[in-house]
Amino acid sequence: MKKTICLLPGDGIGPEIVAQGVTVLEAVAKKFGHEFDFVPALIGGAAIDATGEPLPAATVEACRKADAVYLGAVGGPKWDGIEPARRPEKGLLGIRKALGLFANLRPALLLPELAGACLLRADIAARGLDLIVVRELTGDIYFGEPRAIEERDGLRVGYNTMIYDENEIRRIAKVAFETARQRRRKVCSVEKSNVLETSRLWKAVVQEVHDADYADVELSHMYVDNAAMQLVRDPSQFDVILTGNIFGDILSDEASVITGSLGMLPSASMGAQAPALFEPIHGSAPDIAGQDKANPLATILSAGMMLRLAFGLSAEADAVENAVRQTLRDGFRTGDIMEDGCTLVGCAEMGRLVAERL
Repeated sequence: MKKTICLLPGDGIGPEIVAQGVTVLEAVAKKFGHEFDFVPALIGGAAIDATGEPLPAATVEACRKADAVYLGAVGGPKWDGIEPARRPEKGLLGIRKALGLFANLRPALLLPELAGACLLRADIAARGLDLIVVRELTGDIYFGEPRAIEERDGLRVGYNTMIYDENEIRRIAKVAFETARQRRRKVCSVEKSNVLETSRLWKAVVQEVHDADYADVELSHMYVDNAAMQLVRDPSQFDVILTGNIFGDILSDEASVITGSLGMLPSASMGAQAPALFEPIHGSAPDIAGQDKANPLATILSAGMMLRLAFGLSAEADAVENAVRQTLRDGFRTGDIMEDGCTLVGCAEMGRLVAERL
C-alpha cells in the first residue's frame, strides 16, 4: 500500500515527537511492505515565523492532497503577544475547519504497565479505565459568532457565542453511537441542559438519533459538572462520552491525565471524507522543547490510530500498540511516566525502542 502523509510538526516539542512517529511508521512500512510518502508543511508559530500566518494556504492544499495528516503541537510563549486572529492556535482550529474535521475521538485507557502512574486511588483504578470521548470539533463556542472584545459604557466587555444547529449535533451523535457499537454499546451524552438552550437542543437531538436508529445502544444523559466529578469518582462507568466542543476539550484532558500522563494519549479528528488528522492530545511543552525529554508515545499511538482508521490497516495498528506496551513492560520510561526500578530514556531513544520492538 502507498499512502501520502502530510506532516505538521508545529512548535515546541512537536518536531521531536513527530520525528519519532515517522521512525515507527517507517518501521511499519518496512515490516509490512507498505510505502509512506511524508510531505512536511508549516502550521502554528513555525508558520507565523516563516510566512506571517498560522495556517498558510500551501499547508491547507498539502493536507487536502494527502491521505492523512499527522500533527505534533502548536503554540508557545514566543507568540503570546500576537493579535488573537493570528495566534498559533488559529492554525489548528483553521485546519480542522478547512478539512471539515467535525469528530474528535480521544481514547483514555489505563494500561496495566502504567498502573503505578495512575493518579486515582488504587481501589478506583482497579475497576479499570477504558473510555473514549467523542467530541464535536467545528462548532460551539470556539467558532460561534458574534465574538469580540469591545467597550460598553466605558468598560471592556468580551463575549463569545455558543451555538449548534441540529445537523451538527445529529452527525456527531451518529459517530458516537457507531463507535459504541464497536465497544461496549454505552453512550453518555454530556451537556448542561438545565441552564443552556444550546444543551437542551443537544439533548433532544441526541435522543432522537438514538430512538430512531440506535436502540441497541444504551444512552444516558449527564450534566457536565457531574461528568467531571464522575470521571475521578468512578471512570469505569463510562464507555463512550459524547459531548460538544468546549466540554469535550476539558473532559478529554481530565480523562487522559488521570491515566498518568498527557504524554500517553492519542487522538483522531475525522470528517465525512478523507483526510483525517491524527495528533497527541497534549500541547507544545515549550519548557522542555529541544531537550530530548518529551514523551513521544501519544504521537506514536496516534500513528497507530492513523493506520487503523485512515488506512484500514488493523494488523499494523495492533503491531504499533503492542510495541508500545512491550517497551513499557521492558521498563523504559520518559520523565513524565518515570517509576522506581525503570530506565529513564529520552524522546529519540523511546522512539527507537518502539520501532525495534515492531
